[in-house]
Amino acid sequence: MNPPSSPPGAPPPAPPPRGGPPRAVLVGVGVAVLVAVAAGAYLIGRRSGPSSGPATTGPTVSGGTGSSTGSVLQALPPAPDKPTKMEVPTEPVAPAFWVDVYSPGKVREALTGNAWLKDELQKPLGKGFVGGWAAFLDTRGEELGASFKGAVFDVMAGQLLAAPFRVVWFSGETRAGTPAIIIPEPGNAAVAAFESMHGVVRRAEMTADSCPGGEAEVPSGGFKLERWLVAEQGLWAARTDDRMVFARHPAVVLQGLCEPHLELEAPQNVDVELGFAPEPLGREMQLLTHVVGVANGIRLQFAVEGNRLVGRGISGPVADEPRLDSAPFSESLLKLVPAETPVLLALQLKLPEKLDQNTLKAFWSGKGGVGALRTRQVAMVWTPRGDANLPSEVALLWGQPEDAEALGQLFSGPNKMETATLCGHHVLASSPDVLTRVRRACEGQGPNMLNAAAPVVQGLRAQGSVSFGVNTGRLLGTLMADGYWSQQQTDSQKPRPNAAPPEIEAARRELETLPYIGLRGTVDGDKLVPGGFGS
Repeated sequence: MNPPSSPPGAPPPAPPPRGGPPRAVLVGVGVAVLVAVAAGAYLIGRRSGPSSGPATTGPTVSGGTGSSTGSVLQALPPAPDKPTKMEVPTEPVAPAFWVDVYSPGKVREALTGNAWLKDELQKPLGKGFVGGWAAFLDTRGEELGASFKGAVFDVMAGQLLAAPFRVVWFSGETRAGTPAIIIPEPGNAAVAAFESMHGVVRRAEMTADSCPGGEAEVPSGGFKLERWLVAEQGLWAARTDDRMVFARHPAVVLQGLCEPHLELEAPQNVDVELGFAPEPLGREMQLLTHVVGVANGIRLQFAVEGNRLVGRGISGPVADEPRLDSAPFSESLLKLVPAETPVLLALQLKLPEKLDQNTLKAFWSGKGGVGALRTRQVAMVWTPRGDANLPSEVALLWGQPEDAEALGQLFSGPNKMETATLCGHHVLASSPDVLTRVRRACEGQGPNMLNAAAPVVQGLRAQGSVSFGVNTGRLLGTLMADGYWSQQQTDSQKPRPNAAPPEIEAARRELETLPYIGLRGTVDGDKLVPGGFGS
């Protein structure tokens, strides 16, 4: 068994359409999606807004018809005469992870009122995130000859996404790597906005008479999907009696239409929530949840405070016999974790006093007879990379050095690991460089988590069972820089420059000013009680 490495690349996207995911449409999901990245999904950069200044309220869809038929409308191809039939995937799909936005208005106002975000949207960093979707969202109803006034952004963010909605990524061979946006109870204003867009930007139609795998009920007449096209950017959409669905690909829209009925009920003081299903996310996630003893239903919770999204904590059910204990994390552990660590997962893990493969197998299978249990303080420090060709950068920090021999047997896979005893912990690192960073933090030659912001240190010192910390600035800055270099063609004739262009370095520095977000869950009976912290 080896520490997790970078997740495998997504399979080829499902057929026809072109275009990128509607990043600017995903107002209110940005920071929550960022945490999904840290959880292992690399879902970043889905946060943006209109370049002409975000609106906090949507326009009113009027009954009249716009009179303008300018260049935008003239450039659109004609509306379809006859829909085409979709080839429905035969494999059933399931949600892998999702973000529930319970308070879209609060989240949107927080983002549009955030000074950092507004400033960045005028710089190359923000404009790069929005990309070609800026023209789509800035197009006005008057230019389209539509029944609404104002920008498309106002209609989509102010009306279509005014009710609680879910952003979901699906599993399966036909997944396209992009999410579906599902609005389960859209309301009259959203229906009117949908119809106003449908009337002027619908440029292709598809029908589907079944669900993937044939596992869900289909309305009489089947599903009807349509492609909206504005400023050369396309978005697939569909509406039924009980929901609306938007996505980049028609196959993903169909998956969203076939999902069972959603009831988005917000927990108290929670505005955004992230959930996941271990099975579709691969063996590593299944193993982690099994070892920790948490059941399906774990959620990462967030709330809006002013113009910030803050962590509320980790909630959900645990196994009948909890494998997590509750205790403060030691000073020696915090001293061992480098301050620049993008992702930190720390556990108070109950394990048999004697560690070997047979004892652990019996313990995790619930067969009993393993003798006394002992709480181990365990942490994983991880630096996700934005280039699949770069090696994994992960270290496991084990609070009992006397378990070193047993750990050597457990982590005896093909990937050689570097080991050392540092700050009272046994350390297993994926590379010499990672071990050196941990060593420097322990010896005080570099900043460690005891040098972090006071609220972060206080949150990590608090009583807890599992803590999940994301240095959002460091994470996004590293991923962006890696992504840039991965796109550069270098060889012996054209060696890699010593530094990135000034605008890339400036963007990285801007990202690195983002805060630290911490989430904590503490076992109480059969559940985790959430708690949050951050800078």
